Amino acid sequence: MGNFKYLGVILNEDNNNQMDLQERIKNANKTYFIVQKFFKNKNISKKLKLRLKNTTDKVLTHASETGTLTEIDRKLSNVFERKVYRRILGPVYDNEKENWRILTDKEIYAFVKKPTITETIRLNRLRWFGHVQRMGENRIPKKYYI
Repeated sequence: MGNFKYLGVILNEDNNNQMDLQERIKNANKTYFIVQKFFKNKNISKKLKLRLKNTTDKVLTHASETGTLTEIDRKLSNVFERKVYRRILGPVYDNEKENWRILTDKEIYAFVKKPTITETIRLNRLRWFGHVQRMGENRIPKKYYI
């Protein structure tokens, strides 16, 4: 049967969502490059840039509630997210070494005070699970997932 796209999600016989995640990362990267000129603009506040980053998050987390995340998938998603954050936040000046450096992962997440993209996907999956649990017994998602 092969692969086919349904409602923006790539499906296949063996229920492997690796291709779908790669496609979502590719599309999120396209979105990132479209809005990159805004991320580079010094006249736009970091707060607004972080709100604009939500567009790439929406592309990356689209239909992620029903898929599984392997360790490689988590790593790829987090690497992409940190790339966008580093572009938005820019380098910082280190007074001790008297030079510019990029932010560490911990510094990034401490600054933005948001869950990582993989934590967001996990929360979406939990929300979807609760939704399916409350469905009637005759509903297709409940029959399929539980």
